[in-house]
Amino acid sequence: MRDFALLLFLLGHGRDAEVKSAARQTLAEIPANELIPVVEDPGVHPQLLDFLAKVRLGDGALMARVLSSPVLERGTLLRVAAAAPAQVLSLVVGSGRFDKGDRELTEALLGNAQAAPDLKAQLQGPPEEAPPGPEASDGEESGEEFFDEGEELNLSKYQLSLEMEVAEKIKVAMTGDKEWRSIFLKDTNKLVCTAALKNPRITEGEVLTLVKNKSSQEELIRLIALNREWVKNREIKKALVMHPRTPPPKALRFMDALTDRDLKNMVRSRSVAQVLVNNARRLLTAKESRR
Repeated sequence: MRDFALLLFLLGHGRDAEVKSAARQTLAEIPANELIPVVEDPGVHPQLLDFLAKVRLGDGALMARVLSSPVLERGTLLRVAAAAPAQVLSLVVGSGRFDKGDRELTEALLGNAQAAPDLKAQLQGPPEEAPPGPEASDGEESGEEFFDEGEELNLSKYQLSLEMEVAEKIKVAMTGDKEWRSIFLKDTNKLVCTAALKNPRITEGEVLTLVKNKSSQEELIRLIALNREWVKNREIKKALVMHPRTPPPKALRFMDALTDRDLKNMVRSRSVAQVLVNNARRLLTAKESRR
């Protein structure tokens, strides 16, 4: 479950709004007893705790564990205090992290429109000592407002990918954005890199960049050469002909996309297979004889 929660965290911070929404909805529906071991794991990352706190803000059983985690960051605690429903606020006050002398945390609690009157009275003490709180808004916090879409992740996607198991990588490769695809297209595991290639959002520009890279894996080149839509692109066909890992029968077939200049460059090249050089000469001779 820890790996699955991490995957949802990654998808929940992607650029695709639909994928982000689906990831958060999935996390919201997982039973609390399955997520509690994730929260109590000594190795849990603070940002994963923060994400869980955002999605499961009203889940008392889970939030009790989140609030007692030794790696919980202060920013997460303050956001919970400012937005959580009443039953969770009582957990904040009852946790070992609350101190009446902590003015910032106290003001966050007092500014929460969902705080119970008796809790506010407890926090305020005598009227003359009452700290000024932000103006309360009508209605309950939706939970969606708790998300800060502009927040920066402290970990790069590449760093996160290093912690992922193969199964996680495959899932993210097939659904992630361009940055994730770029990372996993270079992965040495054949299952991972081919999953990235099968991502439905991959563009012809990305495919062309991949084919122009002489170090791209042979399996990727083979799959690109088999894709009828991609090989309609003349630049991709040309790059496939020049790529050392393109199967020779395919490369020969794609040589119709080459101009006379391309063919002449092939004849002079020392990095092209001899069978292709010979075919380039034959095509040039045939063209000259027709003139």
